[in-house]
Amino acid sequence: MTEKTAVAKAKSGVSVIPRLLTYYRDQMIPKMMEKFGYRNVMEVPRLEKIIVNMGIGEGAQDIKRVDSAVSELALITGQHPVVTRAKKAISNFKIRKGDPVGCKVTLRSKRMYEFLDRLVSIALPRIRDFRGLSLSSFDGRGNYAFGLNEQIIFPEIEYDKVQNVQGMDVIIATTASNKEETKELLTLFGIPFRKS
Repeated sequence: MTEKTAVAKAKSGVSVIPRLLTYYRDQMIPKMMEKFGYRNVMEVPRLEKIIVNMGIGEGAQDIKRVDSAVSELALITGQHPVVTRAKKAISNFKIRKGDPVGCKVTLRSKRMYEFLDRLVSIALPRIRDFRGLSLSSFDGRGNYAFGLNEQIIFPEIEYDKVQNVQGMDVIIATTASNKEETKELLTLFGIPFRKS
């Protein structure tokens, strides 16, 4: 599909199915069923949600940092983030209860697949000296978490306009029941894991 066709469909109200979702339905489900011996298509693990969290250390003292982090996270994910606030006061960090300390976005359905596609195909290859993601970040219940040091690896962020280099956490929640299924699912989605 050409870019003009995609734009025309988007304007007309016809939704465009993300590339990774089509790939999951057409190719990944048969591979997973063959490897793990699932009898039903509904048994095959799938992505549930992706949570992107950005902590802002000096957010309580400088509200401009919170605003810039919110706008950058909105650009990266395509969804407006929620500002997270301190649950209790911590005097060592000069944080009062209710001060803004970060922002987060929970992506589901099409936005989740589009974000994962951009993360795998564009953002991760732009990390300097990248050797793959760690294999020790699985929780055993179908979730995988990792951190990114810079938001500037995403092409949506204009390098000249960035005031502070900001890191973020990405949590991928799946319906898989163990580490092996989760790893196979994410590997088929194209997530590069470190060679052990």
